[in-house]
Formats: sequence, structure tokens, C-alpha cells
Amino acid sequence: MNFSPQKLVHVYYHGTGTKQLMGRLLLKDRTVFFEYDADFVKSGLELSPFKLPLKSGVVSAKEPIFEGLFGIFNDSLPDGWGRWLIDRKLLSLGLAPSHLSPLDRLCLVGTHGMGALSYEPEQALGSPLFSENLEEIAYEIETTLAEDDQYLDDLLTLSGSSAGARPKVLLRIEGVDWLIKFRASIDPIDIGPIEYAYHLMAITAGMNVPEAKLFPVKNAKKGLGFFGVKRFDRHAQQRIHMHTIAGLLHADHRTPSLDYAAIMKTTWHLTHNINQCEMQFRNAVFNVLSHNRDDHAKNFSFLMDAQGVWQVSPAYDLTFSAGPAGEHSTMVMGEGKNIKRIHLLKLAEINDINKEKALEIIEQVQHAVSLWPSIAEKVGVTRPQRHAIGKVLGRL
Repeated sequence: MNFSPQKLVHVYYHGTGTKQLMGRLLLKDRTVFFEYDADFVKSGLELSPFKLPLKSGVVSAKEPIFEGLFGIFNDSLPDGWGRWLIDRKLLSLGLAPSHLSPLDRLCLVGTHGMGALSYEPEQALGSPLFSENLEEIAYEIETTLAEDDQYLDDLLTLSGSSAGARPKVLLRIEGVDWLIKFRASIDPIDIGPIEYAYHLMAITAGMNVPEAKLFPVKNAKKGLGFFGVKRFDRHAQQRIHMHTIAGLLHADHRTPSLDYAAIMKTTWHLTHNINQCEMQFRNAVFNVLSHNRDDHAKNFSFLMDAQGVWQVSPAYDLTFSAGPAGEHSTMVMGEGKNIKRIHLLKLAEINDINKEKALEIIEQVQHAVSLWPSIAEKVGVTRPQRHAIGKVLGRL
């Protein structure tokens, strides 16, 4: 395999159903520059309005947070599991991961990224011959985690540019594009059922969530089911532009860096729709009451349609989490651990959500979370996990 470092990368946008040149990235003197294509400027599509507004001229990101990339392009890069796989592959080829520039990594993503952007020239790291059998994939993941690289090419292709620490793959099953998660070595054996139970609670709580299912397992040693969600950055073969809060605001998702007030404010500025703000408030209430404290900046996203209209994405990565030092990654009105009803009501108030509506949302979410014991038992969460998680849910 011949890997060529890249200094110039062309970025394409696919969100209107056609391939449009968005602009060009250039690496010079260890600085990444970007320039919108003149024809794309005329389109009027603001793909990243806060940090990379649509205008002519060459610009560079002022913050060093994403190795000099603007957040919109950093959103295309794999994180956690996906980045670990790439680095493992590079080492197996005798290449030092630290020598790759952000532009090199974007070329490795190529056309396979999440959202609606692609990058050229595309570079492949291997020639996979992968399986679509989930238990075989689980075995490949287990083998790879044990320092055996024979399945690296398969897993690299299947992981796409997905983010997050847990192993995951992107698969088309019976014409539907799924993102399916697998158990990491530190996860409980029932991590799949736990996340599926959270998904069902979220539906009862009135949240907007993607279609999901618990894929069955024949061999219990591989887990008690694989949790999968239907991809919401794809619709009828069309790619949909997706932008995380981390990328929009250049917020560090690795350390606590935001308050829900900032997320709510961003929601209003993007959508100008109080219903979207109420949806985001409901997400915040659910995370607090369900003890989902891994609510970092990459776990909130927005979708933009072909006409440039933004909306809050379906909620994702909803599961039990202790959080950094036992606190939420995103605070509520300055409080990260002992969040009370007063904090949530203040969050609603400063975002023009009336108290009656806020209380209605809180009560609906509380009811949904109270159903944890029955939902968890029904989907196969083990008794110890049902009891341990149940002890801390629903507290305000």
C-alpha cells in the first residue's frame, strides 16, 4: 500500500442529492487553510454558521482544539474506536500515526464519513472481505482487542467514521442502514439490553429518537444482544448534513466544557423554533433523570436539509453513565452533580419555555424513567444491573 501525505484536499457536499464542490483545504507551514468554492458561496447554504460562515476568501481556524481544523471537518473524523482502528492499521504498515496530518486523516475517511461531506483524494488502508454476521463481527472485534490484527481491514471498513469509545459497525441490513454497537472489554455483558431499555424509556418520555432494535445473539458469551439504531444521516440513499455541538461551537468533548444553557441558546439561533428548544430541554431532563452523565458535546447534533433548514437531530447514545468524576459532562445552570428541579426550571425560564410546559415535560420524563424495572426486565437486563441502575434513576 502506498500512502501519500496530502497538502491539498477537495471537500464535497452531497446534501442536495448531487455532488457539489464545497471548497479546498490546504496545509501550509503547519497551518490548515480553507477557502469556499465561489459557486458554493452562491448557493447560500450555511453548513457551519458560527465558526465557518459562508463567504469568499482564505481562512484558518483560530482555535487549536481540532489540530487546526474547523469543527465541521473534525466532525467527519472517527473518534475513539474508529481512530484506534486506523492507528493500529498504520502501525501494522510501519507508519507512525503521529506523522499523519488532519488532512491525511480526512482522505482516509474519503466518501465514507458520517453526514454529507466527502474528501478527495480518497485513500484506502486495506482491501476488506468482511462478514455481515453480527456474531462473527463480535468475534473479530474480540480478536482485534486482543492485539491480533487479522481482521483490521474488515473492521476499518465497517466502522466508517463513527465516533465513540465502544466498538461499532455500519451495516445495510435488508435495505436499511444501521449503526450497531458491540460490547467493549469493560462493558457489562448486558450493555446491549441496557441501551435498548433506555431507548424504550426515551420513547415513553416523548423524545425524538431514531428507529432502534436489539439484534439477537445465539452465543451468550458475546453478550445479550447487539443494540442498533437506524442511521439518521441517510434518507432514501441521500446524505444529510449533520453537525455536532462540539463542531459547531469548537467545544472540547473530552472534558466538561458546556452548560445546557449554551446548547439551548445554540438550538434557538440555528432553528428559531421554540418546539426545537422544547425538544432539547426534554433531552436535558431525560439525561439528568436517567443518570446519563456522558452527555458531552459530541452527543448533541443538528441536521440541515437541502434548503438550509436546521433541526435538532434524534437523540442518541442514551445509556447509564457515571460521568467524569461522577458529574454530568454538560452542566445545568452551573451544577454538574446535584442537579435539582430548580436548575431545570431555570434552564427552561432563560430559554422562554413557560413553567407549565417545563413541568409537564419533567413529569412525563419522570414517569418514563419510573418504568425502568419493568422495561429492563422485559428486554433482558440482568437482575444486578436492574437493581444497581434503578437505585439512582429519577432523582431531583
